[in-house]
Amino acid sequence: MVRNDHSSATRMGDFSDAGSQLDAYFHLMSEEVETVIVGGGQAGLAVGYHLAQLGRSFVILDANERPGDSWRRRWDSLRLFTPAYLSDLPGLEFPGPRSRCPSKDEMADYLETYAARFDLPIRHNTRVQSVTKIKNDFVITAGDHRFEADNVVLATGGYQAPYVPNFANQLDASIVQLHSSEYRRPAQLSEGAVLVVGAANSGAEIALEVAATHRTWLSGPHPGSEPARPGSMFDRILTPPFWFFISRVASVTNPIGRRMRPQMLATTLPLGRVRPKDLDAAGVVRLPRTIAVREGRPVMEDGQIADIGNVIWSTGYRPSFDWVSLDVFDQDGRPVHDRGTTAEPSCYFIGLFFLTSLTSSLVGGVARDAEYIARHIAARTSSGHVSAAWTAVPS
Repeated sequence: MVRNDHSSATRMGDFSDAGSQLDAYFHLMSEEVETVIVGGGQAGLAVGYHLAQLGRSFVILDANERPGDSWRRRWDSLRLFTPAYLSDLPGLEFPGPRSRCPSKDEMADYLETYAARFDLPIRHNTRVQSVTKIKNDFVITAGDHRFEADNVVLATGGYQAPYVPNFANQLDASIVQLHSSEYRRPAQLSEGAVLVVGAANSGAEIALEVAATHRTWLSGPHPGSEPARPGSMFDRILTPPFWFFISRVASVTNPIGRRMRPQMLATTLPLGRVRPKDLDAAGVVRLPRTIAVREGRPVMEDGQIADIGNVIWSTGYRPSFDWVSLDVFDQDGRPVHDRGTTAEPSCYFIGLFFLTSLTSSLVGGVARDAEYIARHIAARTSSGHVSAAWTAVPS
């Protein structure tokens, strides 16, 4: 709703100075809502679902035009590593064969269907510029829109800002450079060899794909491989107990998960679908880390210089919360939280890697965190406080 207080105490003409008049104007024009969810991906939608089930009012603010657009922008051949039966959001089964690994477009369409099925209140094309707190209200600004909320859920995840090393701008201007977030298909590349920097899952899958049309080098150490390929018979046998382990045992709700968490936050996950022998068979040449640029060409840590026409930076992402002016981060800008709750009452995170468990950032694992946060909001809103002790851990 839009505030529309016409009492004599708040009329514009009753203020003696321009600053107070301006503050009052924005206050009157603010839209009040109990909870603002920033981000309309799977995490934001899941929190919205649970809040709706609890009868709470909320709005989801999302910069995209449609639900699922963040998936649609990934490279064309991307598929999930988890089967459809482990990719459900609460209340709606993922359609189609349950044992297959869905494509990124199937996931995007599923999220769009999910938002429509539960009539979730999403404001599309609404990019949030700032989140602050004034007295007891969170103030969220998005272009010309301003929201005041009792609770704010930051559901933008931890993969917001594509990372490219600083020396990338020293490469020769003739070299085509793409971050993996910009890569869609080999046709984007120029003639000449391709250097894929970063040998984790994204880098390995992209290198294997572009090797069909370009001479390809893959730079970076091999992170190891999962014991079974996604979708294989062996994988179908191993997945149920493995999922139980990463969702229930590898969780901060028990001592084993609490010991695992710091190590996992600093670990590169092993390759799921691509194997070193696949890269060898495709003619992909392995190189050490790329550490510098010399005379416009990338240099490896062993001194090799790669004569290439394209670079794809599969160097990951960094969290980017510079738009959040709340004391909920450590000195490195990482969220500090306990299962998504923070030292700032009624401010929450969701969708972060290992928020609660190793499945927290996966589509099929976000539901438990979403329910926990929604119930926390409902309890706090109803009682005015939460009795549980708050213990901070960095994300």
